[in-house]
Amino acid sequence: MSPSGSVPGDYPARFRSAPERSHRIARPLRRVARVKTDDEELLHEIGRRLRTRDELGAQLARAMRIRDRDDPERVTFAQLRQALHHGIGAVDDPPPALARFFAVVDAVPEWVDFDRVERGARIMREMGRSVDDVMLQLALIGGYRFGGPPDLLVATGGLVGATAMRRLGETQKWALSVLEPNGMRRTGAGFVATVHVRVMHALVNHEFETNGRWDADRWGLPINQTDASATLGLFNSTLLLGIRALGWIVTADQSRAVMHLWKYVGWLMGVDEDWLFDTEQEQNRHNYHLVLVQAEPTSAGPALARALVEGQLTRDRGRLTVLRNRYERARLLSMLRYFLGAQGLRDLGLPSAVPWAVPPIVAANLVRSGLLVRTAAGRRYLERASRRFARRNQRAMFGAATPEVGALPS
Repeated sequence: MSPSGSVPGDYPARFRSAPERSHRIARPLRRVARVKTDDEELLHEIGRRLRTRDELGAQLARAMRIRDRDDPERVTFAQLRQALHHGIGAVDDPPPALARFFAVVDAVPEWVDFDRVERGARIMREMGRSVDDVMLQLALIGGYRFGGPPDLLVATGGLVGATAMRRLGETQKWALSVLEPNGMRRTGAGFVATVHVRVMHALVNHEFETNGRWDADRWGLPINQTDASATLGLFNSTLLLGIRALGWIVTADQSRAVMHLWKYVGWLMGVDEDWLFDTEQEQNRHNYHLVLVQAEPTSAGPALARALVEGQLTRDRGRLTVLRNRYERARLLSMLRYFLGAQGLRDLGLPSAVPWAVPPIVAANLVRSGLLVRTAAGRRYLERASRRFARRNQRAMFGAATPEVGALPS
């Protein structure tokens, strides 16, 4: 999507509403990305795209909400499921919006290198639990320090109270499917789950835009291109920054592979292609400017953060569950202190903590990434350990139930 020539200043109220705070939080990214001067043109585009959506997904969502069963434009959930799992050719006389949607997502861009996609997924599998740590602490909970997206999660009932850990588990289940071997091939679990999530986002946008429950003048569209690109940035360069902070040695080639994996995921999710990046440097520069426009946290952010911290006490970890849950809560707070700092904990209304959990993780990761990844046997060991942790983690959240990434209605 190219700039539309919007009038400067035609932004939601959240845009650059807390400049001093945002510059303070963005300062480490500024150094990492080697930004010398803020790019006002990019900041303008970031503000403009708070009001732009995934138009292809929006067209499909509108067709899925047509009530007239005889309308040839209407798309049913059954047709969507059939096309998603078996291809558009398996749908008899597909409605135009469904055909257009799958004509795009099924057409692999020329720049996609599946060997590099697979390498990126394998590298992340080898990183094991540290990936979950960074995504939960630095990316997810760290993102609750800003107003907007957290308020949408609260409005949808997504990550508050009893549903907090289940929704977190569903997100982790999606990420695991992306990282599966061949997961991003057309019939892979990662491809199916990613396209599924894109449709769910479009439906959420449609619902909130039509029912008047969302303050677009304050926040922009519920799910917009700016926030979508920010979310993608959490999974690629922010993940790599965090994993290095936990002692993992990441080479330039490994970085490129991880970035390539998430570039394809972002494309499937409907993020504007000019905001899909090949290198950490490019993404970090973009992320820095995204932080500059953020708003102060609302009550939603602390509520979400507390739900995830206290949710550690509700998990079923088998033997010694109570003691293990208390340890995991303390470990989470300790690592949040490391990633977000004392001010970050205060912003989220979380108790103070000391980062005691980090040194042993750093020491172990230096060994894993410096020695074990150098041999085939070591890499197999790391992947097995990663699978074991993922199984335990999902079992603690879901028990014997099968986690669903936003189940489609009948």
